[in-house]
Amino acid sequence: MEDKIVLPAEWHPQSAVQLTWPHEGTDWAPILDEVLPCFASIAKEVVKWEKLLIVCPDEQEVRRQLGEVDYSRIIFREMATNDTWARDHGGITVFDQGEPVVYDFVFNGWGMKFAANLDNLITRRLSAQGTFAEGVPVINMQPFVLEGGSIESDGKGTLLTTVECLSSLNRNEYLQKEELEAYLKEVFGFERILWLENGYLAGDDTDSHIDTLARFCSEDTIAYVQCTDESDEHFDELQAMEQELQAFRQADGKPYRLIA
Repeated sequence: MEDKIVLPAEWHPQSAVQLTWPHEGTDWAPILDEVLPCFASIAKEVVKWEKLLIVCPDEQEVRRQLGEVDYSRIIFREMATNDTWARDHGGITVFDQGEPVVYDFVFNGWGMKFAANLDNLITRRLSAQGTFAEGVPVINMQPFVLEGGSIESDGKGTLLTTVECLSSLNRNEYLQKEELEAYLKEVFGFERILWLENGYLAGDDTDSHIDTLARFCSEDTIAYVQCTDESDEHFDELQAMEQELQAFRQADGKPYRLIA
């Protein structure tokens, strides 16, 4: 696998977790008093196990909120931000010939629904501040729009994703599905793409990100959202998605182990 590009699976060893910190200018503003302690709890849990990168407008304010914690394991980077969705606006790491490379895709607030002018700059600003390991290149992937939550890799050449998100308006609608597939295979080294045509959650601003619908737990296991209540508005869509998942096959032809 080292002679090609690989998008690692969610369970691959990692060097740090990125949190983009809430503040009064984010969507969390009305309930900031609830959200800040939650983020502080997440931060304290992360540093027990690995390094933590905190992107925030005011380092001293975040230190005040965190209180006593092992700051030797925290990297602070101060910059202006719109919101907190690091999974979507953050850099996406692949391995090229076994070496890490960070992709910086366009983040436009899930198809221009929300302001994202600052969050779209975070990864390149982190790079300019020497945040990533020496020698790790950061590649500008303009004009392609992609959020981390829209792609799910098994780490072995299979992508799980949704048609609804990747081809939605104000993202990459200028590309046909075949062109999208060719691009994703080229830049991520995928050999197979499993496209979900169905599945949505009410109130979801992401246009059906895969990470809210179905996730690889291992190479042969997928956990997914199930709906068995016929009166629920999600019933038809999620039943159809479940049938799609049941029809998917692993690279060796075996069905996936599905966990509802």
